[in-house]
Amino acid sequence: MRTIRLTRQEREIETALLRGEYVDVPKAEFEAIAKAIAHRRKNAVLNIRVNREDVESIKRKARQLGVRYQALLSEFIHRLAHA
Repeated sequence: MRTIRLTRQEREIETALLRGEYVDVPKAEFEAIAKAIAHRRKNAVLNIRVNREDVESIKRKARQLGVRYQALLSEFIHRLAHA
């Protein structure tokens, strides 16, 4: 039988699972989470020209938040579209 090698991230998940850190959620909540994830799937490309200083400022703010600047911009656009 072949041994399966887990990545570090997979081992951390397995350890957390064995410690009981994951809990079951009701089916309705699970479906709501799945729907939210699917809704935020990126399936379009947007190319725009913007001021270089604005981009550098956004990149700094994204670093402070610990996220990629593209993800930050995507979230801004999503919130604006659904406001």
